[in-house]
Amino acid sequence: MRTSGLRASGKRKFKHTTDSNHALPVAPNRLNQQFQTAQPNQVWVGDITYIRTREGWSYLATVIDLYSRKVVGWSYSDRMTRALVCDALDAAVSIRHPEPGLIFHSDRGSQYASHAFRRRLWRYRMQQSMSGKGNCYDNAVAESFFATLKKELVRNDVYRTRQEARAALFQYIEVFYNRHSLHSFLGYMTPEQFESCKQNQRVA
Repeated sequence: MRTSGLRASGKRKFKHTTDSNHALPVAPNRLNQQFQTAQPNQVWVGDITYIRTREGWSYLATVIDLYSRKVVGWSYSDRMTRALVCDALDAAVSIRHPEPGLIFHSDRGSQYASHAFRRRLWRYRMQQSMSGKGNCYDNAVAESFFATLKKELVRNDVYRTRQEARAALFQYIEVFYNRHSLHSFLGYMTPEQFESCKQNQRVA
């Protein structure tokens, strides 16, 4: 390997983002791995992942609409608190203005089970849904997005600052993923194109 100029890739550090060992209320699984919807703003899924920087760990929370796989809200912070997921939900609501009855699905993490987040859902008249304990497949769409983000953007890089990481995430989510990333699930359209195409079909 030395002769060929090759270098082994070190084992990536891992940090848990889900703490389901808590005494907070747990919502039923209303989604049951049904990842297709007929209209936008019927089911949103949320999750948290970690981003490494030289200033320390940081965290990204996203909200994805199952209809188009579009990231409709996100939040970034150096703390993995209930405020992180509340801010992501608030961002999604301020853009999408969903009708009452939307299902919000997540894992059983304490942030999503917190009183503050459940109160947010009540205020927005949303139904809460949670994955089965330890079942990552119940939130596969959110997990898949993070896997793609880590592969295409983060890889093994460590950002110098949290501000640098935030700027990179904004560019990836708002500019590349929502507007330019093609999805086989969407007939090889981008989330923006899919929603626009379906909207035009409904108007016609």
